[in-house]
Formats: sequence, structure tokens, C-alpha cells
Amino acid sequence: MALSRARIGGDLLLRLLATQRLLRITARLKTPVISSFHETQKCFLSSKTKPGIARTIITKLKSANQRYERFLEGNFPRFYILYTTFFRGFQLLFRDAREFQRIQVKLTKQGVHRDQLPYREMELLRQFRRDIIKVAPLVLISIPPFANYFVFVLMYFFPRQVLIRHFWTPKQQTEFANIYHSRRAQVYPLIVNKLVSSVPAITNSRLQTQMLHLCTKVQGGMHPSVEEIQLVRQLFTGPPFGMKRLEAEHMRNLSPVLMLTSMLPAMLLQRRLARHSIELLQLDRALWALGLHQLTDQELRNACYLRGLNATCLNTNDCREWLHHWLQLTVTLKDSEASLLLHSMVLLSVNYPEGSLH
Repeated sequence: MALSRARIGGDLLLRLLATQRLLRITARLKTPVISSFHETQKCFLSSKTKPGIARTIITKLKSANQRYERFLEGNFPRFYILYTTFFRGFQLLFRDAREFQRIQVKLTKQGVHRDQLPYREMELLRQFRRDIIKVAPLVLISIPPFANYFVFVLMYFFPRQVLIRHFWTPKQQTEFANIYHSRRAQVYPLIVNKLVSSVPAITNSRLQTQMLHLCTKVQGGMHPSVEEIQLVRQLFTGPPFGMKRLEAEHMRNLSPVLMLTSMLPAMLLQRRLARHSIELLQLDRALWALGLHQLTDQELRNACYLRGLNATCLNTNDCREWLHHWLQLTVTLKDSEASLLLHSMVLLSVNYPEGSLH
């Protein structure tokens, strides 16, 4: 049995490492890679091989692959889940890479500006760049001889740290989303407290009263309305809450809201917060143009999560309702009001849905 396990593990490693090498070669050549059995079949049938021989080869390959997967599923169920998750992840990553390349061609050769892209294309660009940045260290580690075995150990024991969502099981996706959000949510009270402590610096008495009312309501566990936030929007273009007026410590608290590192100098923090906030504003405008009814349930949850709300425990109607209110606020904002969008991720998320009034 020990020998069988070793052989199965070695075989799986070889197949995984071969796929990794294909991924690296594809990145260099910038050409699509055959990532599924059906694409392999098309390749055989379109070559000079005789149709009868090609079909025989395809049939035997398919049969051998099915037997191999049945053997894994029956004898090593946990290994089988890992196996199928990894190969499905590579297929999804290849698909995103091809789509990313197509969109890049559209931007460079057709003269299309990024903020003119449809919502799904804009979101894929944003997410794919983040995915590549995360997996790049893993690819670099795997370059030396025999380092792939160490990489596989990292992938197995530290999937959240070294892998991206394509290589996570549905259970892991929910678990990791909750972990990341719990870390993000730790700074929410700090951000609200900072807004309260800055209220005395507001010179306009009306705005001071409205801001204090808004923050007190949030601190009391209630969900604010979009109208209440819009009343104080001018405070987020200049002092005291404009992007260029934020203190370094406050920016360090705001960075985790966008899943960004806070371990940077204040100037870099300001630029990153501004850039990512404006990017989110552009996404919101594209989403408004598309319409929430066009999104799938998973797309709704992902959109809420990106904007500061943990949607793993919400139903579809709650997600759609929250996004509708969110877009009512953000589609009216200008790029100069990006700080309000960033703070609204906290104000509109911290007490939802428990503190909502509906």
C-alpha cells in the first residue's frame, strides 16, 4: 500500500509539474495552450493524422484518464479532490489568460480606453493582475531543479497563502473569504472612531452635526442610508477627509479595506488608495450600465465582497439590495471623491444586514 501511494503521488506530481511547465511556456509564447481533452481532440483531428487513427488515440487516452480518475476517487478520495481541483484550476487560469490577452489587444490595437470596457472585462483585468502577482513567487521558486517537489508541498499545506481562488475547493473559497474579511473588519471600528475624532475639525456647523449623527448611528449598530452619506460628501474632497488630507495612520487603517498592504511609506499609500478607489469607481459605472439583473449569484457575492461586505452568509436578494444602494451612491461620485467611496465601504458594510432598517 505504501508503494502504491508513492507511485500515485509521483504520478500526480509529474502531471502537475508538466502542467506548470506548459503554463510557463505559454506565458513566454503568449499563445493558447491545450487545456482540456476536447481541445486535444480538435488538435488531433485537425492534424495530418488519419481520422481513424486519431479517433482511436483519443478514445484510448480518454479511457485511460477515466480509469485513472476512478482509481484515485475510489482509493484516495482526498487526493482525488486535490487532483481535480488543481487541474480545474489550471484550466480556469488558462481561460483567464486567453481572455486577458484578448482584452489587452483590444486596449492597445483598437484604441479602447480601460474605463470604456464592459463590466466583466474590466473586472477580469483587475482580478487577473492580482492573481498573477500572487502566483509569481511560486513560479519563481519552481525554476531550480527538483524545486517543484517543494512547491507541491507548499501548495498542499499552504493553499491560502500561495494559491489563488482557481485552485481552492468551494469549501476553501468560503473559509478563506471569511478569514480575509475578518482581518479587514478589524479596522472598521478604528476608521469610524477616526471619523468621529475628526468631527471637531469641521468648520461648518451643519456638516459637523450631520457627520456626527452619521458616525454615531454607525457606532450604535445601525445601518446608515445613502442619503445620510451624500449629505456629507463635500467633506471627502478637501479637509478633513479628502484623499490628500488623510493622515498616515488613517491610510494604514484604510489599506486593508481594499485588501492592500499597509507597510508602505505614506506617499505610496496615498497613491495606491487613490488608484484602487478610482478603479472601483470605474467598475461601479460599468456595473450600473450592465445592470445588476445581469449578474449571476456568484458574481453578486463577489461584487459585494470586493466592496467591503462579506456576502458568504447572505442570500441573493440581500446582495442585490445592498449593491443597488451602493451604486446609488457611487455612480454619482467623481474621481475627486474617491475618499468617500473608500470610507463608504466601511460605513455601508459594518452593520449590514443586522443593523439595517428594512
